[in-house]
Amino acid sequence: MAHYSYVFGDAGQAVVVDPRRDLDIYLQVAAHNRAQITHIFETHRNEDYISGAFVLSQRTGAAVYHGEKLNFAYGRPTSEGDSFDIGELRLSILETPGHTDESISIVLCGPDPAKQPLAVFTGDTLFFGEVGRTDFYPDRAREVAGLLHDSIFDKLLPLGDGVTLHPGHGPGSICGGAIADRSFSTLGYERLVNPALQLDREEFIARKLAEHHYSPPYFQEMERRNLQGQPGAKLPIPKPLSPEAFAARMAAGMIAVDVRSPEAIIGAMVPDSYGSPHDMISGFAGWYLDYQTPIGLIGGDTETRADVTRQLWRLGFEQVEAYLRGGLHGWEVSGRRYESIPTLHAADLSHWINTGVQFTLLDVRGMDELPSGVLPGATNIYVGELGRRINEVPDIRPVVTFCSTGRRATIAATVLKRAGFSQVMVCLGSMQACRAVGCPIVAPGE
Repeated sequence: MAHYSYVFGDAGQAVVVDPRRDLDIYLQVAAHNRAQITHIFETHRNEDYISGAFVLSQRTGAAVYHGEKLNFAYGRPTSEGDSFDIGELRLSILETPGHTDESISIVLCGPDPAKQPLAVFTGDTLFFGEVGRTDFYPDRAREVAGLLHDSIFDKLLPLGDGVTLHPGHGPGSICGGAIADRSFSTLGYERLVNPALQLDREEFIARKLAEHHYSPPYFQEMERRNLQGQPGAKLPIPKPLSPEAFAARMAAGMIAVDVRSPEAIIGAMVPDSYGSPHDMISGFAGWYLDYQTPIGLIGGDTETRADVTRQLWRLGFEQVEAYLRGGLHGWEVSGRRYESIPTLHAADLSHWINTGVQFTLLDVRGMDELPSGVLPGATNIYVGELGRRINEVPDIRPVVTFCSTGRRATIAATVLKRAGFSQVMVCLGSMQACRAVGCPIVAPGE
């Protein structure tokens, strides 16, 4: 989720901004600095992860503050002009709507006598190299794009070029587009290099209206839980199951999630399993899991399984109940059947295209990636939407899945296999490999 949260303070008081669900880290930081958490701020109602603010407040007694434009079931409303003194520091609230109506930014001032701004926590309003998405209010698209522009240009940038920027997400988050891969920035630096900040108001609005963002189905559940306040729950500890017991649980409805590398997944996989490499769980599993179906894990060591379980738990999936003892090797030596998915090298894919071989090339990249080039005849269905759009896959077989590097193509191939497609192949390397070997690449629509 590329989620950023923050803890800071002075004089024995600590403040937490946008806490995650596994919140012991904030308690540890506060204790290490001999401080008590007294204030919790949420910059907006997050839609991509469960907030830990409700439980952190219960455990510490700290007050939670939200923007007043949304009626949270817990915490206290705060609005522009409110200020909070934390030792010699002062926090000032700015209302910065656009991403959401209730979005706020927290300005950290002091400890100099003039209480000058030092840092600003912007949530999903302003990122490194990017600005927040504004598609959550489709019936007010132009209005909210303008609100985001005004929040940034009229409220944030005037704080001063030397003010450090602390956003709610980093690169890889689906709450923004091309968030830059850096860990530090200032408002002055963003003013110079952030592409969205080089535009006038109408150009900025046009840019936002032209964007396309995907909304996984779990977003609505996260919004509901974060509005009400998510009660505490323990992180599940999946239990080991023998291949026989694991297969029986799958037959009873458990979904198996294979978290190994793409190459391992397609090399040998448990039939009817869903493949999503460990480091891609947060970005894609939420498209294909639901909150009622038990989950079993395949692959990974103890640390990896614990991390996958934690990532899913942050999204509200609390039913990770088991893992396959012995991994794929245990499955293989039990005599149970396994599947593999053939690969197609980029050079062979190029040859197929140039010689008119009949097949379906399924490009599962996002719409924002397509302007950089596509392969002739490809069908584009975003990997996250493939499950609900499976009937749109052309009838010509085999189906070769394709993305930018082959990693999402592997996920897509397992989705197709689960849907009953028998002739599926993966182009490992995908577009990057195609550029290296000289595949025919054209502009969309050509």
